[in-house]
Amino acid sequence: MAAAKIAGMTWNRQRAQTLLIVLATVAFAAYLLVFGGEDDGPRTGAPAPTATATASSLPSTTATDSSHDGGAEDGVRSGDLDPETGLVWVRERDLPYLAQDTLALIDRGGPFPYDRDGITFENREGILPDHERGYYREYTVVAPGADNRGPLRIVTGAGDEFFWTEDHYASFERISREQR
Repeated sequence: MAAAKIAGMTWNRQRAQTLLIVLATVAFAAYLLVFGGEDDGPRTGAPAPTATATASSLPSTTATDSSHDGGAEDGVRSGDLDPETGLVWVRERDLPYLAQDTLALIDRGGPFPYDRDGITFENREGILPDHERGYYREYTVVAPGADNRGPLRIVTGAGDEFFWTEDHYASFERISREQR
């Protein structure tokens, strides 16, 4: 009987260890899915592209919900749909302050925090309008506490377009630059 009890405890310990390994694997896979396990280029196997507005976890510099303020100087409000790209507009001032800082760096021509800032964005996901290779450039928006480049990017187009993604290219919003 004692042998059976010991065998049962060993079996339970093995099941617990296996369960912990499975849970750790699932947690790691979820981390890679959310933050991207690679530092270079778009993730493969990313969720289907969407053009829906997303709420950022980083604070913006505005204290009120400006998508209901009666309109902007350029006639664009955050949340409006851009008929040219099919993407949702977001005004520059409604972006997180770190994204606004990155836009200011782009306007000044740098210096940028990462060597990969300014490289060609290849639009492999096909969410942005089709253009020749080299039309788009990508820039990192530094995320607090991230130990890599993180998922936040500004993508610019040669035609003076600006796009925001907070999910490593799974979705985009078009940036309205009313204050330049």
